[in-house]
Amino acid sequence: MDTDQIRKIIEAALLAAGRPLDVGALEKLFLEAECPDRDVIRAVLEDIESDCRDRGYELRRTASGYRFQVRQELAQWIGRLWDEKPKKYSRALLETLALIAYRQPATRGDIEQVRGVGVGSEIIRTLLEREWIRPVGHRDVPGRPTLYATSKKFLDDFNLKSLDELPPLSEIRDLELVHQSLELEVPGLDEPETTETISEPNPDTASVDDERGEQSIAPIPVAPDAVEADTDINGEEVSNAPADGAVTEQIVDNSNVTPITRS
Repeated sequence: MDTDQIRKIIEAALLAAGRPLDVGALEKLFLEAECPDRDVIRAVLEDIESDCRDRGYELRRTASGYRFQVRQELAQWIGRLWDEKPKKYSRALLETLALIAYRQPATRGDIEQVRGVGVGSEIIRTLLEREWIRPVGHRDVPGRPTLYATSKKFLDDFNLKSLDELPPLSEIRDLELVHQSLELEVPGLDEPETTETISEPNPDTASVDDERGEQSIAPIPVAPDAVEADTDINGEEVSNAPADGAVTEQIVDNSNVTPITRS
């Protein structure tokens, strides 16, 4: 099979799937006798990505694979296709998500210790419902509190291939800007707003970079098997643990995009 035909098949699959496709999933489109090498598939994907640079959409690589999506700078216009108002999240929810992403695996108590205030059950429930976090085990202390880590869907929704792409903690300075960014619709979250998400920031909560400083959010030592491993877009196993000094302002900035999906 010639390269042009392979490209047409891959482009059509990415457009029709409505979800990211990794190289392994693209291989399954072909019969065994006609299946191209993985290097050929990757080369075709690179060509497609290059050809999209001057278009209103792009080929984006996420943790789960490749997908077509509208460019971030066009989101304010494309967003008018939908009647639903953009989602809004509380400062407390954003801080909780940021802390889990940075120091995972973390318990609810870890987050409360850093923030200085309690973490409501509705915040954890909302993050679980959004599938941005997942339970990965229990800490071996009295009460065996649940350990939470971010999920592959978290990476997909915020256009990250891995947690290594999170910026250093020093780059987070104003969670109010993060809150404003999340008022735009996040890809894949089109259900009605629930009572668990709050539109206005809570003035009683402290920001991640408050007077406790960066020292207070150093990673917690845990057993090495506490964080699950995932498979990357090339079918190879990778750890879901973050790089040292990583946190989440970048994820929020990258969330203002609209994947191209079939109707």
